[in-house]
Amino acid sequence: MQYCKLNRYATIEEIVSVNIVKHWEDDSLYICGDDWNIFCTAYGEIITNGIYNNLESGYLDWYGINYFSPEQTASIIKHTKEEKPPEHQTLLSWLEKAKQYNGFYVLGL
Repeated sequence: MQYCKLNRYATIEEIVSVNIVKHWEDDSLYICGDDWNIFCTAYGEIITNGIYNNLESGYLDWYGINYFSPEQTASIIKHTKEEKPPEHQTLLSWLEKAKQYNGFYVLGL
């Protein structure tokens, strides 16, 4: 998971461009590939409808870009607080910092 550090005036095409995403950022939150199914079971109904690189949206795509806007981030924070899935405190702490950015990404393999 990575913060979107583009300014809020960036177009959605710029935001989801594969050329924009930088891998292995120090402030990213990493999910082990072996834990992906556990993560999707716990958070799949909370972290959903991200925008893909092809501008479609839906469930988490673990092979590509999933972008979540600042508004979606706020909703995800709210639902995570209500649902309290496993490791929610770690995720909430990270998501609170996302408020200072233009949303966040869940990046696939």
